[in-house]
Amino acid sequence: MSGKEWPLWEVFIRSKVGLNHKHVGSIHAADGEMAVENARDVYTRRSEGISIWVVESSQIFASDPADADGLFEPADSKIYRHPTFYEVPEGVGHM
Repeated sequence: MSGKEWPLWEVFIRSKVGLNHKHVGSIHAADGEMAVENARDVYTRRSEGISIWVVESSQIFASDPADADGLFEPADSKIYRHPTFYEVPEGVGHM
């Protein structure tokens, strides 16, 4: 298998415990194990991370930004999902 045949993988790194993984870039690799090893070598050379996720790019499905109105509009019509819809009783200190 040559490098031209290797699939593209998206790389996500978590820098510290309690933080979210963040997309840091893409690499080519023959399989998931190689993708993790290559991601480690390329994106965490200075011990910046504690966890690496790799996802084959062909497996990522995304919405089209042009469809945002129709996709997210139903949430706007459900005001009960927003915390401002509810009144906090006076006896409740910190929530």
